[in-house]
Amino acid sequence: PAYSVLDLGSGDGGFVIAAAKQRGARGMGVEIDGNLVGAARREAQREGVARRVEFREQNLFSTEIGQATVVTMYLYPRLMLQLRPRLFAELRPGTRIVSHDFDMERWLPEARLTVPVPDKPYGAPSSEVFFWIMPANAAGIWKWRSAEGAEEDNEIAVSQTFQLLEGRGVSGGRPVRVESGRMRGDEIRLMLAAEVDGRALRRELFGRVDGDAIRGKERLPGGGERDWVATRVQRGSIKISDE
Repeated sequence: PAYSVLDLGSGDGGFVIAAAKQRGARGMGVEIDGNLVGAARREAQREGVARRVEFREQNLFSTEIGQATVVTMYLYPRLMLQLRPRLFAELRPGTRIVSHDFDMERWLPEARLTVPVPDKPYGAPSSEVFFWIMPANAAGIWKWRSAEGAEEDNEIAVSQTFQLLEGRGVSGGRPVRVESGRMRGDEIRLMLAAEVDGRALRRELFGRVDGDAIRGKERLPGGGERDWVATRVQRGSIKISDE
């Protein structure tokens, strides 16, 4: 079955139970400590959400994660880095990931929040919460044009590290580079820069990646927008190492 919330290292199940009770979510908690799993199941019964949640005693590295739409975790950094390749391999673009207290190093979060926790039993009376959105794969060589069919000779080679994009190519016969580029789920944003008569000419493109196609808008310098479409002619891979 599909779970909207998957909690890796779920402890006594508090987060999954709260998501089910307060938000109506379906959820599953995975915990290696059988005593904590038993406590979570009893608490789910007591809170009246046992039919919406499940708790399993198992190793998180053998857990199926691909059906989750939200993944939460409170894990040591070493485990998070070991888990990171599986997140990219198995989670769908747009899946939200939330971590308590620990980040994933070079995979920069979309947001970070400090939450006051006055009764925290250890350390500072606060917790750090990190938030990511699984990016779609936009790496490779793309050809694009405006929807009206102009500028057919646009091509760019895009490299992707986590959600950040870089690239170089040609547009209208001129060299261009990706000045800034970013994925947020399947949403892509590119700022392209070219030198024209000694001036920097920029084009802002945004849209959605759907497999080997992009459909979106180009923001025009004088205001307004026009449609643009792109086709990937050679697929690349997302770089997710810290080297």
